[in-house]
Amino acid sequence: VVDDKGMKLSVIVAYSIWEKFNTDYLKLQNKLKVFTAIEEGLKEIKTAKKHGAKLQTLSDFLDKSNS
Repeated sequence: VVDDKGMKLSVIVAYSIWEKFNTDYLKLQNKLKVFTAIEEGLKEIKTAKKHGAKLQTLSDFLDKSNS
């Protein structure tokens, strides 16, 4: 769909294509959240090491999360 100047305003797609697009978009958003959390965690580790702070071990984390 275009306006009177020929500028694109919208498109019409099949509902199945739209659903696939939305599903893929949500998956990408979730992946981005995971990568962002990993990045923040790595920055936290780097900062802690720089300041000599002691970090929780993976074993301690897993023990705590299992209880």
